[in-house]
Amino acid sequence: MSDLFSALHGDDTDDNEPTFGAPSASAGARPRSPLAVRMRPRSLDEVVGQQHLLGPGSPLQMLAAGGSSGGAAGPASVMLWGPPGTGKTTLAHVIARGPGRKFVELSAITAGVKDVRRVMDQALTDRDLHGRTTVLFLDEIHRFNKAQQDALLPGVENRWVVLIAATTENPSFSVVAPLLSRSILLTLQPLTNADIQGLLERAVTDQRGLDGLVSVTDDAMDHLVRLAAGDARRALTTLEAAAGVALNELDLEATAGDGPVEIDLAVAERAIDAAAVRYDRAGDQHYDIISAFIKSVRGSDVDAALHYLARMLEAGEDPRFISRRIMISAAEDVGMADPTALQTAVAAAQAVALIGMPEARIILAEAVVHVATAPKSNAAYMGINAAIADVRAGKGTTVPPPLRDAHYAGSAGLGHGKGYIYAHDAPHSIATQQYPPDDLVGKNYYTPTANGHERELGPRLERLRGIIRGN
Repeated sequence: MSDLFSALHGDDTDDNEPTFGAPSASAGARPRSPLAVRMRPRSLDEVVGQQHLLGPGSPLQMLAAGGSSGGAAGPASVMLWGPPGTGKTTLAHVIARGPGRKFVELSAITAGVKDVRRVMDQALTDRDLHGRTTVLFLDEIHRFNKAQQDALLPGVENRWVVLIAATTENPSFSVVAPLLSRSILLTLQPLTNADIQGLLERAVTDQRGLDGLVSVTDDAMDHLVRLAAGDARRALTTLEAAAGVALNELDLEATAGDGPVEIDLAVAERAIDAAAVRYDRAGDQHYDIISAFIKSVRGSDVDAALHYLARMLEAGEDPRFISRRIMISAAEDVGMADPTALQTAVAAAQAVALIGMPEARIILAEAVVHVATAPKSNAAYMGINAAIADVRAGKGTTVPPPLRDAHYAGSAGLGHGKGYIYAHDAPHSIATQQYPPDDLVGKNYYTPTANGHERELGPRLERLRGIIRGN
């Protein structure tokens, strides 16, 4: 029984190279490492998928071997962009195993500017006094604001650290241009079904994994692969849950010497619920579930959205956090296709704060139903992103003189306000006049869809632009 338990839960001593002795009976024993942690690759050869990034001479190969990712004068830092479970954290750990490396991990969710500067100062000391390179893995970098990202620049530019930043959002919109230009952007792809199956088969037999103490039928393997949906972490978590279900249903003492315990389709299906129990408000499951929730709302699948809402509530998630995500979805995914969706989301957030659980579940459900079933448009969201991208690219010259502030002494002598047409003096309160800077004249950021309210807004916007631009 001890061997079965150890194979399922790992050992206390080392997350990456566990041994398989009997579990400690002491009250102070550390929690067992999850299967996904124990199976984390120790070299690039063990990495599943992403072969388009791992060829000979690639930046990742050079970094893992201890060289620069861009030559003597090239960038030595990497930006990893991809969906959850594709190996961003894994690649960072593998690179950190290179010779003379020290690994430091920060999360943009909890770290601040002081934390970043402390790492940079220590990295400089380690480099100059000990000849050791610091690999700084920064997860969720898109959550850092501009000031926090700027704090990374000296260390990246002067090679105090090798920055490996991970993000699930487009870095072009979420990472400041100076930092992006000093890094190599690598896009990770979802793993294929073959990749996932190979990973699961390795986890079943590997000593760090289940060590051959379970076997998986073809039907069960197909089910686990399908559930993973290209996410390696989800695949290993579900396999671990399935192994737990299979082992818990047997007399472990009687079967310990009878060969592998079989995981069939029925066990794999029951493991879904066991895997859901793993929801961790501070860990990966937190992000997986909230991601599935938002994507279900965005995809107008109200039933799936209510399912993920229930899972979060049952796991004890803060309802105020959920309400904030609903507000964001109402603005980002529904937008002007149904302007009342944001009003409902805001009202729900206020009501949740006043009422609390368990009644808050009803309010959240109503908001989810409204936002999920509303017509969708991300036109406003894409519009502001495009405008920000132009600003970061240096576009946008001086403000046209007629629009400049003319209220202070001397402004008239500078030509401020001269020629300005007061909109309410024009027919329909719309004047023909240049509003954007010269280099952005005629640039459209907002493109309404044909969904919901925007179906009527689109033709109106065309008329407005025609009058304003004198077309």
